[in-house]
Amino acid sequence: MDTIFFIALGNFISLVLSLILLAYFYTLSILPVKRAAKYGEQEWKKCKVFRNVSGICEFISIINMILWIFYPLPIVGDWKICSNFLISIIIGFCIMIPCMVIFMAGMKAAGSETLTPSKDTKLYGGIYKYIRHPQALGEFTSYIGIGFLLNSWFLVIMLAAYLVIYTPIMIHYEEADLIRRFGEQYIEYKKKTGALFPKFRKSSE
Repeated sequence: MDTIFFIALGNFISLVLSLILLAYFYTLSILPVKRAAKYGEQEWKKCKVFRNVSGICEFISIINMILWIFYPLPIVGDWKICSNFLISIIIGFCIMIPCMVIFMAGMKAAGSETLTPSKDTKLYGGIYKYIRHPQALGEFTSYIGIGFLLNSWFLVIMLAAYLVIYTPIMIHYEEADLIRRFGEQYIEYKKKTGALFPKFRKSSE
């Protein structure tokens, strides 16, 4: 019992740390203009490294979530979403499928900028005409779907809290750097386009 508890505790600590490091390195990766002005042009390449590291942290966090099935913390291990695991899985997929569609549409529109920030990149088209952060919306929201897939209210609540806290922070820092990069063009784009949901404007009569 003690061994299982320490494995569960270690897995939980790893999950928390991986999520914190994911947020830290991803935030560094979305500041190429600011970092280049301060440290030099090599920071554009470093931002790619930061983004890859954040991807590794994300992968680790997902592994920790899967291990939660076998090693939940005893104090919250009984917080099952549904006694029938199949129902929870169906709900999880219903959340994750549209999230992945949005995420993939964002990746397609962003192209190589998804992993490699570049000074030559222009403002994106595609789904970015409707929302400014489709990749964040699709990728981060799918975490909640994972919580449902794993039938754990604790993971759903924890990951939802993580998204509510980190998403606006990420948007703030990323858009500040995009304004440095694109200037008035991005400011006008922000006025017309919602961050995570489309803006519906009344047509002029």
